[in-house]
Amino acid sequence: MTATKATKATKATKATKATSATRRARPGGRRARGFTLLEVLVALVIVGTSLVASLRAVGSLSTNASALRTAMMATWSAENRLVQIRLAKQFPALGRQSFDCPQGDLILICQEEVVASPNPRLRRVEVSVFEARNPQRRVIKLIQLVRNQ
Repeated sequence: MTATKATKATKATKATKATSATRRARPGGRRARGFTLLEVLVALVIVGTSLVASLRAVGSLSTNASALRTAMMATWSAENRLVQIRLAKQFPALGRQSFDCPQGDLILICQEEVVASPNPRLRRVEVSVFEARNPQRRVIKLIQLVRNQ
C-alpha cells in the first residue's frame, strides 16, 4: 500500500507543480490577457471596409485615366484634321463628311462639317470625334474659322 500511496502523492505533486507553473507564466503575477473573439471580428470588419473603399478608389482612378486617354487621343485626331485643312491652303467646300481617324490602338470616327459664316471670306469648320464602339457619344468637338486665301 505504501507504493500506491507514494505514486498517488507523486502524481498530486506533479499536478500542483504544473498548475503553479502556468500561473507563474507572466511576471508580476498578472494573468495573460488576449483579444476576445468579438474584438477580433470587429477589427476584421473595419479592415475589410477600408479595403473595399480603397479598391473602389483605385477602380475610379483607372476609369478616369481611361476617359482622359480617350479624350486626349480624340483631341489629337481633331487637331490633325484642322491642321490638314490649314496646310492645304484651300477654301474648304461646304458640307459634311465622316472618316476614320484612329490614334494608336483607339479606333475613332471624325465627322467634319463646313458651314458658311456671316463673313464671306471665312468658313466655320467643326470637327467632332466619336469612338467607333460607341458612335452615339461624342468625345470632343473642335471648331475653327478658315480664311479664304
